[in-house]
Order: sequence, then structure tokens, then C-alpha cells
Amino acid sequence: MTDSSRLYGQLIDAFNQRRWPLAQSLAARLLPLAPDHGGVCYIAGVACLEMQQMPQALGLLHKAAELEPRRADVATQFAKALALAHRWPEAVAAADRAMELVANDPLALDTLGVVYTQAHRHQSAVSAFHRATELLPKRAIYHFNLATALVAVGDLDVAERELETCIELDPNCWKAHLTLSQLRRQTRECNHIERLQRLVSLHADNDEAQTSLNMALAKEYEDIGEYPCAFECFVRGKNSGKEARNYDFQRDEALFDALIRAFPGPSAVSTGDPTDEPIFIIGMPRSGTTLVERIVSSHPDVYSAGELHNFGVVLKRLSGSRTPVLLDKDTIECSKQVELKQLGAGYLASTRPATSSKRHFIDKLPHNFLYAGYIAKALPNAKIICLRRDPVDTCLSNFRQLFGQSAPLYGYSFDLLDTGRYFVKFDRLIAHWQAVFPGRILEVSYEALVQSQEEQSRRLLAFCGLSWDERCLQYERNEAPVNTASAVQVRAPIYLSAVRRWKRYEAQLQPLLQLLTEAGVVFDR
Repeated sequence: MTDSSRLYGQLIDAFNQRRWPLAQSLAARLLPLAPDHGGVCYIAGVACLEMQQMPQALGLLHKAAELEPRRADVATQFAKALALAHRWPEAVAAADRAMELVANDPLALDTLGVVYTQAHRHQSAVSAFHRATELLPKRAIYHFNLATALVAVGDLDVAERELETCIELDPNCWKAHLTLSQLRRQTRECNHIERLQRLVSLHADNDEAQTSLNMALAKEYEDIGEYPCAFECFVRGKNSGKEARNYDFQRDEALFDALIRAFPGPSAVSTGDPTDEPIFIIGMPRSGTTLVERIVSSHPDVYSAGELHNFGVVLKRLSGSRTPVLLDKDTIECSKQVELKQLGAGYLASTRPATSSKRHFIDKLPHNFLYAGYIAKALPNAKIICLRRDPVDTCLSNFRQLFGQSAPLYGYSFDLLDTGRYFVKFDRLIAHWQAVFPGRILEVSYEALVQSQEEQSRRLLAFCGLSWDERCLQYERNEAPVNTASAVQVRAPIYLSAVRRWKRYEAQLQPLLQLLTEAGVVFDR
């Protein structure tokens, strides 16, 4: 047996045992001997991917895909790597090629469904997850993934059945219980409270279970009007997940302060990219951004691209910052040298081809409020809409929501007072952007929007340079997918029940009210 054959056998063993450092080491020894061996490039690429070495993973998997164009596993992992690098158009193209090659591999289909979900191609995700469940019907997580894709496309009845199937197969799939509770408004006659209470008692030492189950219980107690019980469950659920987040408000405080220092005063005329295609919808999460996105995207000239992280990714890349966090003080400092036109053009290119079908497209990432100064300079003709909701309702709604556990921007939401402190910083940052870029940001009141829908909708379209269209008053008929915490609510017409929701919890919110009052934040008592 030759040395290369022996090494290749060891490489296969390391790959099958998921010993990624060893696989990477063996592949590094083999590649000089067989630089055009697709299998070696593939294993080396997957090892780098598992070890989060993205540049190396992308290069090796790209080469493997060129050398082995008919291998479904290679195409699937290449698509996954592109998605993790936020290279969405390329990821979708790679996933489409992989779907043509995948026959009876449920794991590959599930992986491709995740890629499509991350790229906001939810109908494609439904197809991939559905095929996976057909091939492996006893795999609970496949049914959960299919359910989330079905929620995004608005098929709530089938999503409910898939969630119940998931729970039947695996009662310990905690996120399925939470998703099910959020799918509909529960009633005293029809709810899951008894099952949730039983599971909470059975899994008292499991923080992950306590977080999801208590948040589910809180939602269902709130639906039936048991508000003190609901608040207790919100607190227990968030406390269970708080320690793992290792959140430090001072880090966010330093970030906000650094952004304000980076834009000290009114700016000269920008030399950014002249496109007027983007419409950015920003604001605190849970403040009505999805509602506005649905209204504006109901216009025939507007495409909704979903919540894109592209602007921050392009800014990070052009800044040259090597820190692991997408936006921090180092990135802000390094960004002083970024060429604005290149930043604007790079962002626009990163959204293609999906955003090229209509005259305008919406980027509805709420936390783009952090980048509003960069957006205003790099895209001087882009529209920026900022949602403002009652401060107490905003803080409560963030505390009531369990955002993605891996999402880095929501650490504040696990503590009610941290949420209040974060809101104060947000409020002051928006005031700063308004002072530095007068006229660039349209602030829209959520309360005004739900109380005067047509008046505010006309104001929104006029700001975006769009003609009036009656379809914008019937946003609930908008068939475009939704992949946010508001996916269920925006399928219904305008409702007023979320206005001044905090009054139901006024006794429990006194520390938050005091914090906001002392910070000078005005809210309607």
C-alpha cells in the first residue's frame, strides 16, 4: 500500500468518526500529493467548516464541487458553507444544483432546507423538508423544520399537524412546544397548558426545557387572560436562558457610544452609490417593522428581501477588521477608511439576483438601526423608515419574545431592566441619526399606523416615492413568505389589542417604568 493510500484510508476513518482536527491534519498532508483529488478536497473542506475556518472551507469545497460536479454531498456542503458566509445568491444557486443531485438522502435534504430558509426561499425549503420527512418519517426534527417553513409561507394548518407529529415522536423537542403555542390564539377550552405544566415539572433541571416551556406557558396564560401567571412564566423562562447568554450591557453601551462618536455632526454630501432601490425598515425588534414591510411590499413595484445581514457583512469585510463580532468598536474604527461608493455598490451586489426583479426592494432587519449612519452615506438615495412604538410596550414585547438562541444581538432581552437600558440607548441613537442626517429617516408610530391605517400607509408610500395602490390596505393578502416572530400576526388584518398591552402588567413593570422615567423617556401612562 502506498503512503497516499494509507493516508487516505486514515482520512476516511477520521471523517467518519468526526475527528475534525485529525481529518484536517491528514488532508493537509495528502493535498500536496493529490491536489486534484475531489474527495480529499471535500473532506478537508468539511473539516474546516466544522472548525469554523470559513475562508479555507469555502475554497476547498468550491474546488471539490468543480472536481466532483455530480456528487450531491459535495454540492450540499458547498451550499451550506456559502450560506454560513452570507453569500446568499451563490448559496441558493449551489442548493438548487444539489437538489437536482440528491435522491434519497434525508440529511442532505434537511441541510438544503436550512440553506433555503436562511436565504428566505421558504417555498423551496418546504419542498426540501417535505422530501426529508417522507424519506425518514420518524425523525422528529425534520417535522419541526418543515413546520417552521410552512409557518413562513402561511400554511398554518399543516404546520400545526407537523408540530404535533414532532412532539409525538419526541416530546422533548422543546422548541416545537413553543412554536405550537405561538401558532394560534389559545382559549380556555383549547390549549396545551396541562401538557406544558407536566413537562415543566418533569424537567426542572433542564435550562433549555425551562426556557422554551415557560415561554410557551406564558403565551398561553396570556391568551386566556391569566396575566400574573403569564408574567411569572416569562420571568422564569428568561431567567433559565439568561446565564448561557453571558450578556453584559456595558458592551452594548460602548457600541452605541462608539457609533455616536463616529458620526459627530451633520455630514457633507455623500459620494455613495446612487441607486434608489433599497428601502430599509429599521427599529427596535417587535415594534411593527414586519407590519410596515407587509404594507409597503404589497405595492407591485416592491420586492421584500426579508431580514438581510448583508450590509453589516459587507461593511465588516471592507473595513478589514479581524474581530469575530460583526459590529464592534474595532470595526467602527476600521470603517473610517471604507470607500462609500464601494460599500453601497457592494451591498447592492450582495443582494442579487433576488432583488433585481422589481424597481425597489425592502431590507427589513430591525437592527440595521445600528448601521443607519453608514447606510445614509453609502446609499444617499435609499429610503430609511424607523418604527417607533410606545417605549413600555416595546420593552415588554422584547421581553415576551424568545429570539433565536444563537442570535448575537438579543442578549439584552433576557432581563427586563437590561431591555429598558437598551431601549434608552436605541432612543438616543435614533435622535442622533435624525440630527446628523436630517430628513433621511422617516419615523412611523406603530400606534398611529394601527389607528389610522390608510393615512399612515399613504405617508409611507409617498416617502418611498411610490404611487398609491389599494393593495397596500390589504397587506394580510400578501402571499410573500414571512420569517420573523410576527409570521402569524401579519396574516391577519390590523388589530389594536397590542396597543398599551403593558397596562395588563403594570404592577409587575414598576421597576421598568422607574428606569425609563429617570432616563427621560416619555411614554403614555
